[in-house]
Amino acid sequence: MKTQIHTHAKITRTNFITLLAGIFLAFTAIARAGDPRTNSWFINYAGQYARIYTNDISRTNGYSLTTWTNSTVQALPAYCGVQEIYSSSNWVYIRSTGLGSFVMGPWYLNAQRTTLFPNWPVNQKTLYRIPRIPTVPASKSATEGGPIGYFVDGAAMFNSWDAYTWNASSNADVQNYTGYWNRDAYVNEGVSFDPNNAHQANGQYHYHANPPALRYQLGDHVDFNSLTKIYTESTNTPTKHSPILAWVGDGYPLYGPYGYSNATNANSGVRRMISGYVLRNGQDGTQNLTVTGRTNLPAWAVRLYGVSATNAGPAVSTSYPLDRYMEDNDYLGDLTNSLTGTNYQQGTDFDLDQYNGRFCVTPEFPNGTYAYFVSISSNGTPLFPYNIGRGYYGSPTGGTVTAITETVVTNFLGYTNLVQSLNSPDVQNGTVTLSWSALEGGSYQVQATTNLANSSGWTVLASGVSPNQIAGSYADITSLDKKFYRVGRTAVSNFDSAGVTIITTNFVVAPGGSASPGQTVIMTITLPTNPPQPPSNNVPASVAISGVITNTANLSRPSAGTAQAIFTIPTGATAGTTNIVITFSPAPTYTLTNGFTIN
Repeated sequence: MKTQIHTHAKITRTNFITLLAGIFLAFTAIARAGDPRTNSWFINYAGQYARIYTNDISRTNGYSLTTWTNSTVQALPAYCGVQEIYSSSNWVYIRSTGLGSFVMGPWYLNAQRTTLFPNWPVNQKTLYRIPRIPTVPASKSATEGGPIGYFVDGAAMFNSWDAYTWNASSNADVQNYTGYWNRDAYVNEGVSFDPNNAHQANGQYHYHANPPALRYQLGDHVDFNSLTKIYTESTNTPTKHSPILAWVGDGYPLYGPYGYSNATNANSGVRRMISGYVLRNGQDGTQNLTVTGRTNLPAWAVRLYGVSATNAGPAVSTSYPLDRYMEDNDYLGDLTNSLTGTNYQQGTDFDLDQYNGRFCVTPEFPNGTYAYFVSISSNGTPLFPYNIGRGYYGSPTGGTVTAITETVVTNFLGYTNLVQSLNSPDVQNGTVTLSWSALEGGSYQVQATTNLANSSGWTVLASGVSPNQIAGSYADITSLDKKFYRVGRTAVSNFDSAGVTIITTNFVVAPGGSASPGQTVIMTITLPTNPPQPPSNNVPASVAISGVITNTANLSRPSAGTAQAIFTIPTGATAGTTNIVITFSPAPTYTLTNGFTIN
């Protein structure tokens, strides 16, 4: 059994990029496989610090922070987004800080923008895996709270729910209550979104809807006003298919809003995809909830939740307006078109199915794939169901993991592993200007020589050169006819890493598993069914081997019925059986008596 712990220590020696007589030396990141699941991640700014605007004045003035303190604290700079990519035949793994590469924020609690949001984003140190070969189940699963996938910039994707549900007993919307009238996040929380339609829960930056800043960076029909720092949908006619914006936990891609007019013809032109959902306002064959009240769930919810349609919600009112809940929307495929006397048809009357996707050809999948699409109006306003529907099309086997328990290929490593490139020099009036890709926080040295045959003949021209975020530069005034240059990074400032990746094949199950002192193990624990198990996205607050060690990090939920933790058994641990205690916040707490043995 072998355990590898991947860390990213500061460099201890100088590696120079050499420019020979103006020859452009092209250096790129580690070559990645042709699978879009490994090569569509947006790593252009992996060497740049994440930044936030704290209020509208700082946004207008372009004043951003790389460290911040609120109810959440980012004490050291953290780099943007995806910092590691690994893959096997079955999985793609990403490690991410979860922080966007555009300037995030600001966030407010009210439309008047006078009350600031109570927390700011922080480095999540996430290791997430996505199935490389999606499967389609006969029985679909509803999306849960928390991350349901990851955008290509490494930020989390949340579903359309804001974690509040109508509770008839309390006659109110209650947080984390399991029910059937679920509040729409964009409608109820949109006021707290930043210009990229994102905010954070407990510091986890995430998108519920159309992400215009990311789309702008990817060239997806979005304009940016450099004065207001606001993103808007372009008014020009779209000319190209949207890029992949995210990967959902079921292994299928999420594209931006523009796809081919004909789902199976890449030459059919490009247009905005039309959602299959409409508000239940009496039009398009819908029930008018304002008149009838919320007496019945829509047909899509009945199918997905497996319950009776007669589950009542609150009457439509000023306090509970129409569109407050996800279930205030109908799927057109369930409704009768009065012009034809038959149900509305996907592909004719609308583009996207009840999961907000379709089977189609795309630039990355010319032979076809199932794909989700972002839903917006013509002016860019998010439309229900925003990114994906309330349910997954595929089996949501992906999720957060504590370690990699199989042999993998390393597709990309960020931080000090980033491979730099030195551009061709700009020579004007006797001044040679060098420019190179750089790691923010790095310190660079520039050297020159007139004789490559003399390995000791390099002269230091400048030391301690700091980059402008991800680009370094230096100007040399010279009268020589020939000079050779090289640039090396000599140091890196302290930063907050995306965490440590553990790759191991040493794992045990509990109850009933065992390990020896000194071993590092991944423990997969089958949870009791009493008390009822928490949702699968609820990660334990701690897992303890009684009397030996308590672990509050590297914890995950591989499935609804299990929890996972990484332990290093102390070398002096006493042999024998011991209890395992798994604590969730909020409750419950489980104790597995004699659930583990130290050999």
